[in-house]
Amino acid sequence: MATLYELKMSLHTVGAELREVNDQLIKKAGDPTISLEEVTGLETKKAQLQKRFSIIQAEHDEVEADQKSKLQVQVKKDIIESAHTEQERMIAAKAEFIRASIEKRPMSDEVKAYFAAGAPLRALPAEAGTGGENFLPTNMSNELITEPFVENPLRGVVGLSNIKGLELPKIAFELDGDGAFIDDSGTAAEINATGDKVVFGRNKFKVKVRISDTVLHGSDIQLVSYVENALRSGLAAKEKACSFADHNGSSTTNYMSFYAEDGSEETLIEAVEGADLFEAITNAIADLHETYRENAKVVMRYADYVTMLKTLSNSSTSLFGVQPEQVIGKPVIFCDAAEVPIVGDFRYYHLNYDGLPIYDSDKDVDKGEYIWVLTAWFDQRIKLYSAFRLAEVVAASA
Repeated sequence: MATLYELKMSLHTVGAELREVNDQLIKKAGDPTISLEEVTGLETKKAQLQKRFSIIQAEHDEVEADQKSKLQVQVKKDIIESAHTEQERMIAAKAEFIRASIEKRPMSDEVKAYFAAGAPLRALPAEAGTGGENFLPTNMSNELITEPFVENPLRGVVGLSNIKGLELPKIAFELDGDGAFIDDSGTAAEINATGDKVVFGRNKFKVKVRISDTVLHGSDIQLVSYVENALRSGLAAKEKACSFADHNGSSTTNYMSFYAEDGSEETLIEAVEGADLFEAITNAIADLHETYRENAKVVMRYADYVTMLKTLSNSSTSLFGVQPEQVIGKPVIFCDAAEVPIVGDFRYYHLNYDGLPIYDSDKDVDKGEYIWVLTAWFDQRIKLYSAFRLAEVVAASA
């Protein structure tokens, strides 16, 4: 097999002769004294040289691409092996995984081994052309799904899992020999009406990340940070959109919302009223059964909280330096999507990702950008509506 150097020399030789024949052809074609037979002979010679050049060029490109690929693998191997910390090795491996998936090439054996060391082999990306699913490596998937995201304020207070075909009991304990241990009539009635188990489904959604050439071929840490931040933001946005969906919507996932309604247009979570926001929230807290009230939190918009403080303080600033929990009596989580404050024990709201996400990639030729697509399946369920209340303001009648 010819070396890359030999192929380059052959290209130079044949290319030079091809240019010379082409110059002769143009010159003699324009000279009426030259016979057509001679011009035709030069055309034939040019075509033969062009074919030779194309054959050598194809072989040259193949050998060069192979050498570049081997060099990239060696560079990645050196980077991973020379990394001083586990964090540096993880970033280098993630960057190679992302670039390989976008460039439609196999990952280096070193990166595969790195991911396999902390994950089952089934979670490794399938090789191109195998027809298998491109699963996100387990350690990357776990970080994306289980780490709390700043963008979704409910993370950290709701239940979270990554289990295929998840089923959960609505109440996680029972007393042996005591079938009537539930002393909250609302909870007992709800379990009798809807059963004692919650079954989670699979709702498919996609997050698309656009990656420019400069980001793709930039530093490992910039590439990994850019992609992971975009994916996390996308996941969080989807979760929030489902948790606080408008109760008037017609989406098949509206049951995930705290504002979901039954067939008679009543919210599934009981609404508690008050003449102003403070009264509505404190009434809602008091209305909860003590089982849920002990760990209750309030989710509301910050703008509503500020308005409430202005009313309570009669325009003074005395309450603005006080922690929200000292004002309301329970911890407060601010979320602009919570148009009506939600009060309750958020451990009874559960988010489940059904199995590993999968990935794919494409290129937007018009924009010159790569598109990295993550597909995931998830479901969010309120385990017990009795554990929550909605705080609604109702103006006092004249």
